[in-house]
Amino acid sequence: MNYNRPVDRTWPVSGLLCWQGTSSLPAQTTSKENQGDIISNSDQISSGPPAVYQLRPEKEEFGTLTRMTVGEKNVKNTNKTILLVGETGAGKSTLINALINYSMGVKFEDEVWFKIVEEEKKSQTESQTSDVIVYEIFGYEGETLPYSLTIIDTPGYGDTRGTEHDDIISQKLLDLFKSVHKIHAVGLVMKATDNRLSDQPMYVFDSVMSLFGKDLETNTVSLITHSNGRRPKNALEALEAGNMKCAKNEKNEPVYFLFDNCQHEDRTEEEKFLKDADEISERGMKEFTDFLGKTAPQKLEQTVEVMNERIKLKGCIQKLQEKIKLTDLKQTDIKHTQEALKKNEEEMKKNEEFTVEVDEVYKEKECIDGRRWWLVFYEAAVCCTVCEENCHYPCRQFWKPELCKVMKGGHCTVCTGKCSVSDHVREKWRYETKTRKVKKTVEEMKLKYEKNKTESEGKSSLLENLVKEMKQLTAERFQLLDESYQHVIRLEQIAMKADSVSTFVHLDFLIEKMKEEGDTEKIQKLEEMRSRVDEGTRAALQYKQQL
Repeated sequence: MNYNRPVDRTWPVSGLLCWQGTSSLPAQTTSKENQGDIISNSDQISSGPPAVYQLRPEKEEFGTLTRMTVGEKNVKNTNKTILLVGETGAGKSTLINALINYSMGVKFEDEVWFKIVEEEKKSQTESQTSDVIVYEIFGYEGETLPYSLTIIDTPGYGDTRGTEHDDIISQKLLDLFKSVHKIHAVGLVMKATDNRLSDQPMYVFDSVMSLFGKDLETNTVSLITHSNGRRPKNALEALEAGNMKCAKNEKNEPVYFLFDNCQHEDRTEEEKFLKDADEISERGMKEFTDFLGKTAPQKLEQTVEVMNERIKLKGCIQKLQEKIKLTDLKQTDIKHTQEALKKNEEEMKKNEEFTVEVDEVYKEKECIDGRRWWLVFYEAAVCCTVCEENCHYPCRQFWKPELCKVMKGGHCTVCTGKCSVSDHVREKWRYETKTRKVKKTVEEMKLKYEKNKTESEGKSSLLENLVKEMKQLTAERFQLLDESYQHVIRLEQIAMKADSVSTFVHLDFLIEKMKEEGDTEKIQKLEEMRSRVDEGTRAALQYKQQL
């Protein structure tokens, strides 16, 4: 694999082209005599020791993605890309600063520290990172590392904003992965004190693994923060309980690296403790970057497919639930119509204008919750105006329906008619199926259920058409059920964790509906998947229900 070939700098996000990657900070070495140049392009936060400075990287924002660049990229040099994920408060931001300083060659004895992460004042239980942020450090190749670094920071999973916030994180990552086509390492950031008894780490593990393809397993490692340098027994037990799919060492244990990043803390007291902590982090940095140097990059096509399959599965389940509701309402409609026709048979023969009261099923546009619309400004519903169906909700994609994940080849993959994308809208409303009492003559009922009036005459023809429509709805329901099943099977083939919470929450529903259809082979397959759900997924499900 040639790591030195030029990398395409075009990064399409929301229809825009990204930047070329220059910075107000020139490429500099960090030897003592040259640190002044970096400091002059930074803002001092504290005088120390150590003196802490906020770097001034080139900052670009496109939609929900942000890129922070220090130095200027040389396409002839090797670059390594790291994706960091973890729960809120795990220490991702501090680890990013440590990685930047390590790559720049900053030592403990220099009594200087640089920050690239812009800290926000938020609750400890709420993620400090709202967007996916890409940090790049160029021009320091050879100072400590033979390559430059690209670090992707993701918002923290499992904070107080609930599962909808986690769904948004997944959508942001999907947007990113369309442009960043390969990564060298996925770093699961976790505290050394995390243990198997905690549902929150289990939820984070489950959420993360559910997004990735199987081919990322050997590139996934654990970055253990707040470490005292000893074997992280609690964290390893948590990884085992969560059945974490990751790179394994010769003992068949998860590959992990230890850090205790407090290099930025004031050293007027406890300097010996801080020096020991720095040595732990320095050793962890060396071991991790050695691993990074030897690791081949993995393409993200399979991971993008996994994420799209999950979106389609959720869409199919939503459509199936709506179709079941519509079928039940139609059954009631048919039953009441049959009763009305039978009861008033003689009167209708004598008087064509005789009316009967029946339940009528209809669709109504219902506004999406205004609070959620403003909280997540890009959330809406993609609806088919021909089928009058909700094809994807909530849709946190871009403003145009053709960019939604349920569209393929210019047509919708979800709505009953598989209609053209031009028949779809993305609005702040969605269709809701309802019923109402109405009075109709037999002629009006016939016109409703017959394509043309001359097709047939009389009460029996009307009832036949009612039954025919019911059979069509049943067939559509079966098709959606089968499509949902196929998405589950595809996820089992390609996902790092197919039996995650995002799949498990649908299994009981699918099994119940498959039993109604009597498909024993598919029922057995789904029940096998449900039986494989591990302790970690069950703990994650419990935490999800609490959010």
